Amino acid sequence: MTSSATLRAHSFAGLAGSGPRLIVLGAVHGNETCGPRAIERVLAELASGALCIERGLLTLVPVSNPLAYAKGERRGERNLNRGLHPTDTPGEFEDHIANQLCPWLAAHDVLLDLHSFASPGRPFVMRGPADNRGTLEPFTHAAAEGRFAAHLGPTRVVEGWMTAYAQGAARRRERGLTDDADPSYGIGTTEYMRASGGYGVTLECGQHTDPAAPDVGYRAIRQAIALLGLAEMALAPPPAEFERLCLTEVVDRQHEADRFVRPWLSFDAVHAGEHVGERHDGVPVIASTDGHIVFPDVNALPGHEWFYFARASQRPLL
Repeated sequence: MTSSATLRAHSFAGLAGSGPRLIVLGAVHGNETCGPRAIERVLAELASGALCIERGLLTLVPVSNPLAYAKGERRGERNLNRGLHPTDTPGEFEDHIANQLCPWLAAHDVLLDLHSFASPGRPFVMRGPADNRGTLEPFTHAAAEGRFAAHLGPTRVVEGWMTAYAQGAARRRERGLTDDADPSYGIGTTEYMRASGGYGVTLECGQHTDPAAPDVGYRAIRQAIALLGLAEMALAPPPAEFERLCLTEVVDRQHEADRFVRPWLSFDAVHAGEHVGERHDGVPVIASTDGHIVFPDVNALPGHEWFYFARASQRPLL
């Protein structure tokens, strides 16, 4: 079992020339094991010589939250993928991880963060914003990040996380809530990577228990290595078509008796006017436009994210 007191990284520096610095994370959430399995497979190839990093730098972190991984749960003491930043006064276990992980991220150019999800569904990639000089998530590498996302394998690409999260945080502040009311709490690994001058994506490899999920992560790591030119290996072309979605709104659960009208799965389609849920006082929650229900959480606590709403995105990927 991985020691919960150790954060382990494996780095491979190519000696044939300079190149990008890629970091790959697994098990940011401890019950998402596809990342560790995918990374272990790549590590075995590197150990045997079947794969050789010739340029740049590859860093592999199979288990990013060893306490959560040892417990087999999403978090150790809190969600590592929220409010991620170094601190001079670490308290929770994830604070100690952040103090090690954040400098690692800042020392690289590109991040691939491997995750999985609870409900059935197909893999998808979470990308960041378009290039902008705003205050929420300024960014200048959207084209490179889009090309990176396009070559990882999945054909569903989702954007808009920080904007939707910040809007939800603003509503919570208006209601006098404190939990999740700070937009910076939406900062996870990829957001920290972009703020540090790099770019990166979250790859949701499939359902937690899907035996194919580690294969999705493994192929994505190899595609990333090939795309960035870290090794001499074939690069598969991107798919011909993508489903591009943008998160436009987060709806919070306001009361423990708020309920969904059906057992929604992430990315289920809804039509304008469709009944999605019902508040504890009988007020219906209605879809304002055609779109998709994303990340529905039947166990959400009052004042926290209940589900996200997404619409088709017109933003190109390549």
